[in-house]
Amino acid sequence: MSERLVIVGAGGHGRETLAIARAANRVETRWHSIGLVDDGPLDQDRLDRVEADVLGPVDHLIADGAAHVIAIGDPGRRRRIAELIGDSAPATVLVDPTAWIGDDVRLEGGALLHPGTICTTNVRVGRHSHLNCGVIVSHDCRVGDFVSLSPGVRLNGAVVVDDGAFLGTGAIVLPGRRVGQGAVVGAGAVVTTDVAPGATVVGVPAR
Repeated sequence: MSERLVIVGAGGHGRETLAIARAANRVETRWHSIGLVDDGPLDQDRLDRVEADVLGPVDHLIADGAAHVIAIGDPGRRRRIAELIGDSAPATVLVDPTAWIGDDVRLEGGALLHPGTICTTNVRVGRHSHLNCGVIVSHDCRVGDFVSLSPGVRLNGAVVVDDGAFLGTGAIVLPGRRVGQGAVVGAGAVVTTDVAPGATVVGVPAR
């Protein structure tokens, strides 16, 4: 039975997520309607060009109770919105049809996988975490809640990324390393040692 999907966020990330939802729906119809909500100013021209249906502010979702995914790039803002929504509406998993998902991969509510994502085997991805275009998550990795993996991130085997961490475009984490809660890894960095909670690291190797 099809249901309604509401995307929280009508910016660039929201429009990308709309495209993912539409692509998934073309493979297997899951949602009979897809709309967006946003409290901020809207780029109406870009929204019109992708025929986006903007339903109103976030309160619309809370009152409506539809399944949702939060298309906000910043992990902290994503967490605050999820706390605002609470149990009033269920968070759904959204996976682009071009993503490759192996055996024993568990995706928690609100997880969002963009085109070309790969999760190989024995992988866990937490609530409201985003795996952007071309991300590779190798065997036995654990991705916490509210994590952002930017385009082209590579997590080698048995990597742990704790809640709220942000990894920039093209960052690489070597096998067995841990990125602590709320840490930031710069674009193109190569993580060769554990990253402390709340730390910001850049470079090759990341420091």
